Amino acid sequence: MRPSGLPDTAGLKPRAMLYVLRGEPQAAMNQRVADIGERALIERIHSRLPAPPSWVVIGIGDDAAVIEPERNLLEVVTTDALVEGVHFDRAFVSASDIGHKALAVNLSDLAAMGAAPRAAVLSLIVPGSMSVVDIDALVDSMSALARRSRLAIVGGNIAASPGPLIVDVTATGSVHRRRILSRSGARPGDDMYVSGSIGTAAAGLRRLRADNKSVAPESIRYLRPEPRTKLGMLLGRNRVSRACIDLSDGFAAAVRQIADASGVGAIIDADALPIEPKSVSLHEALEGGEDYELLFAVAPKHKRRLVALQRDLGEVPIRRVGRFTGDRVLSVELRGVREELPAGFQHFLQPQ
Repeated sequence: MRPSGLPDTAGLKPRAMLYVLRGEPQAAMNQRVADIGERALIERIHSRLPAPPSWVVIGIGDDAAVIEPERNLLEVVTTDALVEGVHFDRAFVSASDIGHKALAVNLSDLAAMGAAPRAAVLSLIVPGSMSVVDIDALVDSMSALARRSRLAIVGGNIAASPGPLIVDVTATGSVHRRRILSRSGARPGDDMYVSGSIGTAAAGLRRLRADNKSVAPESIRYLRPEPRTKLGMLLGRNRVSRACIDLSDGFAAAVRQIADASGVGAIIDADALPIEPKSVSLHEALEGGEDYELLFAVAPKHKRRLVALQRDLGEVPIRRVGRFTGDRVLSVELRGVREELPAGFQHFLQPQ
């Protein structure tokens, strides 16, 4: 028997139970976006975001946000969209996971440039049938990651979608001119390093497709990637790296993109690759995307700087996995045998 005065939550799902215990009308749990309209939806989103910092001169509610630039620093701008049916399947990806990931993928791009996160705008293209509860969950998880990352969400846009849910984020960061990381700075003889593990998110997606209630570590990695913000900032600030990229499209694609931009080749030591879990094949680890780790080049003379960086970084593992060369050949070496590096992921070129 429940204590007197508390609402009856028997038979409710956990998220619905939370709404009732917060004192919101039970009818609100069944509201759709189409039931409340654009203005009410914008106000609801606004109310769930933290107050903006002092450098936001004009925030949500005007035609555009106005922010003060950081003195003596450059602005870094990135954008990424998550499209239902392309980047996520709502059968096993919750609205909360979508909100977290939509911001995380942008933070990962900023990390790859060595930038500190600063501001973001959110564009939501929403089907009218989507529940208000799910919009709340999406915004709450994005807001929580923004708060941890010291990033302010300063504006955005709402539009109706006749089909899929689309969550589009544009984020900005700041970086000193001499600390910018790019894809074009690798040189022959540089060592290649990668953070964390590879193949994990691909394994997580495969597991979720087989069991959409999976809570295995690899499933969580796919659903809620953690951008390597601190690592990226330290690589630039300490001038450890000359080139960096995130692994959004997979390890093989990242190596190719750095090699193309820098005019170098690469040899990958397959035995050194941090593949997790162990059930992941080499091919899947090389081509599977969405790990959002950082791959970066370090000149041998800067190895001591990297050791010092690792002490400041803490628990994030970093491993040497190969080297960049001057011959423009991209290969993987496994027990003394070399093969061509796979092409990696590209939108529009994948088998249908």
